[in-house]
Amino acid sequence: MRVTLVARGSEFPVEVSLQQTILEIKQIVEQLLGVPVTSQTLTVSGWELLDGLDLEDYPIVTEGTKIDLSMKCTQPHSENRRKILIVLVFSTRRINIEIDHSTETVRSLKEKIHIIDGTPIKRMALSCSGREMDEDFRNLSEYGIGEFSEIAVFLKPMSRLVADPPSRRLGLVVQTSSSLLNGASIPVEMKDSSTVNELRQLLLVRKILPMDDYIFIHKQRIMRDSRSLRSYGVEDGDCLYVFKGTVSREGY
Repeated sequence: MRVTLVARGSEFPVEVSLQQTILEIKQIVEQLLGVPVTSQTLTVSGWELLDGLDLEDYPIVTEGTKIDLSMKCTQPHSENRRKILIVLVFSTRRINIEIDHSTETVRSLKEKIHIIDGTPIKRMALSCSGREMDEDFRNLSEYGIGEFSEIAVFLKPMSRLVADPPSRRLGLVVQTSSSLLNGASIPVEMKDSSTVNELRQLLLVRKILPMDDYIFIHKQRIMRDSRSLRSYGVEDGDCLYVFKGTVSREGY
């Protein structure tokens, strides 16, 4: 297919294939314009194309797409950029990586993780503090990511690769234990796409439950904060049981 390279105020048509890596594209650019591979930054709509991936990993690149070429800044520091360390939490290990707090998006972080760990981007899901980071275009700062924030990395079940259905409103009953609010039954309305943590925060913010740690259970299954009500098969009219306590993060 043909894409358009935009550089130095001019446009250059380039023949490429989806199987070519970004590094191979940069080598073509070096031959075409004489710009060293190490000095190139290629971007599409503000997303940097990373050397370790191929064009097939970027669904935004199609026939006629314009790819912007810019030179990497040689200055050691920039006032508008701030590097921070974050912690990637996998099921069996933890990795510290450095990111640019001002420009890093969920998508660009997924690309870095793919290069580091080999986790497929299309199946990758990220969450922080119980909130799934499910909008690739958002900057990490919009999810409250800061220095030493922990981001959990996990694989979506194969069933989630199909487009999620529209959210539905659920009428639920949160049933407390006899030692908590005398076994009260609390009616709650939530979207089925809401996470367990969002349910928790709703109950705490509205002061329905006193500030404490809680475990939520649906049909004898302990519910993880980062997962949605839909993922546990919660239906309209279902009852969720809540107890004081915490869930171990082992195997998270």
